[in-house]
Amino acid sequence: MTPAAHATFIRRLRDRLRDDPEGLGLVGLGASSGQPPGPDELSGHQLLVVVRPGAQARWLEDLDWLPRDAGLPVHAFRASAFAVKVLFAGGHLVEVAVLAPEALALPRGVRHGLLLDKADLAARLAQAPEAGTEAGPPPGVAPVTWAAGQLLAALVTGAGHQARGEPAEADRLVRTVALGHLASILGTGTGTGADEPELAAELEAVRTAPLARAARALLVLLVRDRSGLVSPSALVAVRRVLERAEAA
Repeated sequence: MTPAAHATFIRRLRDRLRDDPEGLGLVGLGASSGQPPGPDELSGHQLLVVVRPGAQARWLEDLDWLPRDAGLPVHAFRASAFAVKVLFAGGHLVEVAVLAPEALALPRGVRHGLLLDKADLAARLAQAPEAGTEAGPPPGVAPVTWAAGQLLAALVTGAGHQARGEPAEADRLVRTVALGHLASILGTGTGTGADEPELAAELEAVRTAPLARAARALLVLLVRDRSGLVSPSALVAVRRVLERAEAA
């Protein structure tokens, strides 16, 4: 997604919230904050959507309010009790938390910008506590489903850091976060019957391979050992992101 398309996505979402009586505000994080540095072609959207108390469940369950500038959603999952992550066909990742005003919290050390304010949110943001971390799947979400979504999100986000010349964070997301989720997935099901020493060797090869090759290998192992866990269209979207990052 180009920087111009990134801005259009935010503008359309801001207009949608402005015109909805349940919408109270929008906060952008990181590249979506409006603070420099701006987004590049591999930047996703990290957003806090503020809605009236009691409306959060509807906004989390029905995602039709998200703009479709990056194509149709190909994978969406509940990342926490109050947040979803959505991967679009174009490879664009949107991470959005839906909160009531009194629940506003900010990730530590992440720049932010108030993009829409219909409820005196500036004052609340000035005193907002630090957001908690994603410790595991929320109630009602299968651990393997949650881990698969987090794996895809880590690969897409890691590709962006790789393309920006940020190898330490890219390495952490691929070799620690994504690999850890794959190990969790393979430990929860029977897979294809590969014996444990062979699988352990394959996972160790991912840890030591060049980063781009490691990311591709994670997808190969996911498809081979847990076929059907994610859709073919989601796999295509992630592979496209990995290819763009490697070319950059």
